[in-house]
Amino acid sequence: MDFTNSEIERLEALRSLDVLDTPREAEFDDLVMLASRICGAPVSLVSFVDEDRQWFKAKTGFDKDQTDLNSSICSRVMYDDGVIEIEDTWLDERTSQNPLCIGEGSMRFYAGAPLVTADGHPVGTLCVLDEKPRVLDEMQRDTLRVLARQAMKELELRKALREQQVLRKEMDHRLKNSLQSVSSVMRLYARQITDPVATEAIDAIQRRLQAISALHTEMQVSSSDKFMSLDSYLDRIVGHLRLSVPANVTIELSSEPVEFDAEKAASLGVIVSEAIANSVKHGFPDDRAGVIHVRLSRQADGGLQLECRDDGVGNAVRVKDESGVSGLGRSLLEAAASQLDGTLESSLDENGSSLVLTFPV
Repeated sequence: MDFTNSEIERLEALRSLDVLDTPREAEFDDLVMLASRICGAPVSLVSFVDEDRQWFKAKTGFDKDQTDLNSSICSRVMYDDGVIEIEDTWLDERTSQNPLCIGEGSMRFYAGAPLVTADGHPVGTLCVLDEKPRVLDEMQRDTLRVLARQAMKELELRKALREQQVLRKEMDHRLKNSLQSVSSVMRLYARQITDPVATEAIDAIQRRLQAISALHTEMQVSSSDKFMSLDSYLDRIVGHLRLSVPANVTIELSSEPVEFDAEKAASLGVIVSEAIANSVKHGFPDDRAGVIHVRLSRQADGGLQLECRDDGVGNAVRVKDESGVSGLGRSLLEAAASQLDGTLESSLDENGSSLVLTFPV
């Protein structure tokens, strides 16, 4: 079938709405029920005109899910402005030969408001039909116009949200690739550095990059731009760290399901990363076997508590580190806790070490 450029553009606009052959939804079912009730018509449809058919997103009083274009009134009137009203389909040349309007029990009355995209392309109608000739009053015509606009606003909003999600995922993907590139370059430099303070600084930056990369991965699967699943995010962070800790150290994680502010989540990732790094470095000398427990739980006041505890040597043989390396780690922890408006407490005894962060949601 040959199409004009305008028809090709119209069909592309229809496809971009991503509505054809989707399941029935209450948002659109409500529109046709309201149109039918207010207009006193037994049949009401949200109809989209495709290349070789008209398909009904919502319907009341009508059995078919679609018809061919030969049986479509909407395809003949959707290019007109405003509400299109055919008082008697038997007497109108546009409908007198339409299969839906021939014979006993046929549709003798039609009124529809075009469904028009933001770019001005008509893609269908919201219409009412009746088995007897009639006319609508002014309020009924206004109702069809308003309901048609509402249907298109719903579809255009969904389209905008889909496009926003695609753009966000593309940006997150590019950012994650950039972070991975930076991390690779830092690993190359780290192999040539022997100064312990510089090495520890690079390791700390690497952990921060991992936390941000995990955050963007989590945001890609999140249903919200502002909130994310904190328990899933911590699982990603711990998963990265498990790959880098010695074989003699095990990391265990338990976390309650929590939706959390995405802007602050990276700070929590830094705290977990630094706490585990400190435990690995100081708690398990000479290949001593042990476990690092990471636990996130809700508190009675509605806040959250993050506990990182190990069963390492504790204060038994640990030598206090007065170097700049230790100061850097503390600075990172304190800065991250401050960004979370949290309170950070650490302890060291014969049973191991612990770091506890309490912070509001």
